[in-house]
Amino acid sequence: MSDLRTDHEAPGSWTGPGPGTGEEAATTPRPGTADPVKALMRRHHDLCARAVDPLEIAAGLEAHGVTDRTAARFRHRDVFSLAEEMHARFPRDPDDTASDLPPAPRPTPHPAPALLALLPGLLCAATVVGTRLTDGRPRLAVAAAGALFVALALRAALRRGPLAGPYPTSSGAHFWTVWLLAYAFLGDGLLGEGLTGGPDGPWSPATAPLLALTLACAPAVWCARLFTALAGRRLGTSRALDDFAASARPLLLGAFTLFLGALLALLALCGALLDAHPAYAGAGALGALLLLARLLTAHGFPHAPAAALATAGATEGLALASVFASRLPGCTLLSVPVQTLTDTWGPGAVPALACGTTATALLVHATRTLTRASAHAAPYEPR
Repeated sequence: MSDLRTDHEAPGSWTGPGPGTGEEAATTPRPGTADPVKALMRRHHDLCARAVDPLEIAAGLEAHGVTDRTAARFRHRDVFSLAEEMHARFPRDPDDTASDLPPAPRPTPHPAPALLALLPGLLCAATVVGTRLTDGRPRLAVAAAGALFVALALRAALRRGPLAGPYPTSSGAHFWTVWLLAYAFLGDGLLGEGLTGGPDGPWSPATAPLLALTLACAPAVWCARLFTALAGRRLGTSRALDDFAASARPLLLGAFTLFLGALLALLALCGALLDAHPAYAGAGALGALLLLARLLTAHGFPHAPAAALATAGATEGLALASVFASRLPGCTLLSVPVQTLTDTWGPGAVPALACGTTATALLVHATRTLTRASAHAAPYEPR
């Protein structure tokens, strides 16, 4: 490689800042090291051995915390330049021509997970029809059985395909997801009853938003698959980490916009069929939040989604609690913020604000993390 000598001159003469933390500290060359890049290659031997081009090495280094600042300590302008030297210097079998061949085509995704994503919506639709055709205890039994089957179908749909994460989802994330869906079904009605002095009896659940959200599982899986497939192709053709990030960002935003459009269309359809309010703002914000949280989790970034789900769920719970706590002597002021918000925009403003704010924060986070090459490269463990 023509620029190796200029990028990495006189290995033994390296001087630079002290060690950092984590992977950066582990890869920081020490003063007096004869060949720090060779030591880095030894640490990431498996990565260099299976890489077919420098971008794969760069993605692996990026996944383990090696930054452009770290690369500068190896006398390289960025991580990709460092990866180019590692790829060029790694010893290979002269008879092995696999590294000179283009990457093998990716296998065609199996259609089963995409078809399985239709099941939650279909079961929820059957449950809605069943509850409308029954009354009394049979209706309660149909609703309970339907909720159980929908939950099992959602779990099965999310454990396979492009929304399946590499690690088990935390129990906290599961809890807040269930809470957010339960609030979308019952929360607005309960909040409205609480603000008017009730509830004095059963309140009407929001069937249309819940049905639309379960039906939206299918477009969520399809949009995630589209984004993953297109990003994987760009990963094979990009020649630098910055190039990949620039090309992956519109793919992510396009897939997100496509899903949001499909969800709004489903909300309109369900609202018209059930003659109910579709709750565009609240249900749309919740759907966006759930999609982004699942996308980030599936690509190995579970912490921010868990925090976002907890924040949105806690905000909704706090809004309900403040309304009912305001009935205690001397606590009337507790309900003033929620009362003011709902008087202006209606009860649906609470989930719209809670989920919309966290979804916006997750979208900003996703445009920085899901556009990294390391988010789409095969994981590996350094020696």
